[in-house]
Amino acid sequence: MNTKRIALLVLGMTLLALVLVACGGGETQTVEVTRVVEVTRVVEVPAEGGEAAPAEPIKFAGGGDTLAQVQDRGILNCGVSGTLPGFSFLEDDGSISGFDWDYCRAIAAAVLGDADAVEGRPSTATERFPILQSGEIDVLVRNTTWTLSRDTSLGFNFAPTTFYDGQGMVVRKDSGITDLQGLEGGTVCVGAGTTTEKNLADVFRNLGINYEPVVFNDGPSTREAYDEGRCDGWTTDKSGLVAGLTQLSNPDEHIILDATMSKEPLGPLVRHGDDNWFDIVKWTVFCTFQAEELGITSENVDDMLGSDDPVVLNTLGVEGDLGQAMGLNNDFCATVIRQVGNYGEIYDRNLGPDTPFDLARGPNALWTDGGLIYSPPFR
Repeated sequence: MNTKRIALLVLGMTLLALVLVACGGGETQTVEVTRVVEVTRVVEVPAEGGEAAPAEPIKFAGGGDTLAQVQDRGILNCGVSGTLPGFSFLEDDGSISGFDWDYCRAIAAAVLGDADAVEGRPSTATERFPILQSGEIDVLVRNTTWTLSRDTSLGFNFAPTTFYDGQGMVVRKDSGITDLQGLEGGTVCVGAGTTTEKNLADVFRNLGINYEPVVFNDGPSTREAYDEGRCDGWTTDKSGLVAGLTQLSNPDEHIILDATMSKEPLGPLVRHGDDNWFDIVKWTVFCTFQAEELGITSENVDDMLGSDDPVVLNTLGVEGDLGQAMGLNNDFCATVIRQVGNYGEIYDRNLGPDTPFDLARGPNALWTDGGLIYSPPFR
């Protein structure tokens, strides 16, 4: 009997993702196949000799031409949190604002030429991955940490990190707690289905701290439980704590401890199987980094089209055909900056000194200023 091997691991990833979505409970879901991807089945030569059987194509649902789908639809479907001020927050009038939301808008500007041609899909931590796997959304931009398992076994590709964060802990000022060890024997409110929950267990185990986790399904429920006094501490990414403090009944009565419990690189992610779409999301993010480094802003981008600097001209699509290689207009980056702004503008508008959060750039500064924000060459 011939031994057969499947040449691409992504086949298994895709099928697993579809099974997980279908088994989520309730009604059976139908997944629309938009493109058939062919891979090769390798057949070994039989032990008794003779020729190997010819390579036989295997067809499966996966990959897909996401760019064509989005352009045909005329709308980008972008998954967000919707509950995190400063990053993505659903306003009373139905609009969405925040740092993550601006990256949804940037992708729409690059792909459709219109930053407003985007619909936000608010999601909890537990449902964010199934809606991306099923194709309900085209990209997820929802304070999601880049980890090995999410990048591989869950079948996702992470675009460049847009916000470098770390997990923190909030406690009440009058508790007398000044460090993590002060939570010995205490309770900690934490969100389910997050890296936060695992980090909390790992760090406290390593420090020998006995505690009781009090787990909730979403960020607002976790924050509200802490605010009601049901936990001694509340943990999530520090950016989320800063944003969440503004929503507590008495923000001045709480402090964020100095301890940083983890590395939390946050950024957009897409499904495995569509490299061109991954390239588009990736280079849209890099466009905002590159523009800040070159001093290109939403206010001067049109003037910069006449620059003498060939690096600027390549970035903005005045010279070269870099956009065309991805199926975009060559001036896609100019459109992004014109309609949404460079990285610094996006950061300051949502998180900077003139906002309630006043988050220092820190590792989110440009590499030229000692930070981690860095774009490969537009060439």
